[in-house]
Amino acid sequence: MDEVYKLRSAASMKKLYDEWSESYDDEIGGQGYATPRRCAAALADAVEDLDAPILDFGCGTGMSGQALAASGFAVIDGCDISEKMLEVARGKGIYRRIWCASASDPISFQPGSYRNIAAIGVISVGAAPIGILDNLFAALPGGGAIVFSFNEHTLQDPAYEYRVYEYVDTAAAHLLFREHGDHLPGIGMQSTVYVLQKQ
Repeated sequence: MDEVYKLRSAASMKKLYDEWSESYDDEIGGQGYATPRRCAAALADAVEDLDAPILDFGCGTGMSGQALAASGFAVIDGCDISEKMLEVARGKGIYRRIWCASASDPISFQPGSYRNIAAIGVISVGAAPIGILDNLFAALPGGGAIVFSFNEHTLQDPAYEYRVYEYVDTAAAHLLFREHGDHLPGIGMQSTVYVLQKQ
């Protein structure tokens, strides 16, 4: 986990997550990884149609998809830049469709394809840059929602929360949910979960 926060390029990120794929669930799950459950529950409470297809963007090994399924989402697609992570995710039988996204073009789906998107633990220091939130938000239809989270390392940079409130202050989105709570309780780390609805 210490190496994640040192990453500075998409290539190094892909390499690390490929190498981490076999031990990721044990290492992160062993710390009580709470953010997927919190995000999935928040989105399920905020939207009406749990049967509509949802995209689990940056799905990794599928821990986020498991949380979405447990919260009642019926049709889940997933994508990630790490093929090795996706191999683990495929084995869980959660996803209708799953694909490897290019690090240079991660938004490899038709805008409007998904009414709701989850980017759980994805937009952060050591993972996807804040610009990914802009791309995902742009891909939502009007009335669609996105759930995402920022961990403590990420929240140390005010630019991340600034972008969230920029959407709200310009009336581009309505903030349906914001909660600070457990992320990796085993090491005492927390995260903030957000649900934004596109206006």
